[in-house]
Amino acid sequence: MVKNYYYLVASLPELALDDSKLSFTIDDFKADIYPALTPCDQGLIDLLLFQYDNKNVISLLTNAEVEFDKRGKYTVDELTDFINAIKEGDSIDSHIFPSYLTDFISAYHQHSLHEDELVEDRLTSLYYDYAKGCKNKFVSQWFEFNLNVNNILVALIARKYQWNVLDSIVGDTDVCAALRTSGARDFGISNEVFYFDTVLKISEETELVDREKRLDLLRWDWMDENSFFAYFSIEKLFVFLVQIEMIERWISLDKEMGNTIFRKIIDSLKDDVQIPAEFR
Repeated sequence: MVKNYYYLVASLPELALDDSKLSFTIDDFKADIYPALTPCDQGLIDLLLFQYDNKNVISLLTNAEVEFDKRGKYTVDELTDFINAIKEGDSIDSHIFPSYLTDFISAYHQHSLHEDELVEDRLTSLYYDYAKGCKNKFVSQWFEFNLNVNNILVALIARKYQWNVLDSIVGDTDVCAALRTSGARDFGISNEVFYFDTVLKISEETELVDREKRLDLLRWDWMDENSFFAYFSIEKLFVFLVQIEMIERWISLDKEMGNTIFRKIIDSLKDDVQIPAEFR
């Protein structure tokens, strides 16, 4: 049975990609909205949160000195115990952790990943296959759309710089196969993937920040269009969380760019200052 979330959706603030401040964050969503969802709908939100768990798993497996991202579904202790249990061959509760993570961690410990296969790419491929297999049509299509956009962009860039496209495409869909093998200008997919020309134009953008912004606008527009009639549903809440994630990322990038520019200014000032000899 589909549940409508009238109060939750009606109380959501309006968002725009160029917002410079957020009154509602991913942590707020997890604390205030997530507990009010049905278990089934929580599972759909989990699919978004797993992207942070994926990064945390990679960091824990490789002992990378990266700060743990608390936006994921699992705590550092839960993931650490999960990884150790798989390594030791202990039984795993399949209802607690997604199967694709179990498969990936098992393969990692068994050294069964291909030597030329990037660990992150393999996990990303498993993640998208798992997410696209969900029963919610909108959510499944969202993940397929993202996979296609990312892969098309990578394929276009690989073709431009004559890189090996076979090593660059993630996933095992028909579109993925076409991107790996077709020599056609549109890889033979423009009739099937209606946004191909849009991604093509975006790929020609030379400024990386502008390219990323246009990609997020494409994603934002896709969500608005495809969830337009899903008034008080989990789809609206799903879209809201994705939009929060996008805005949070841009706010973070703006801060990082601002800090970088500030450091460059300070360094240049230091270089320009001539210290009198008597003070050296």
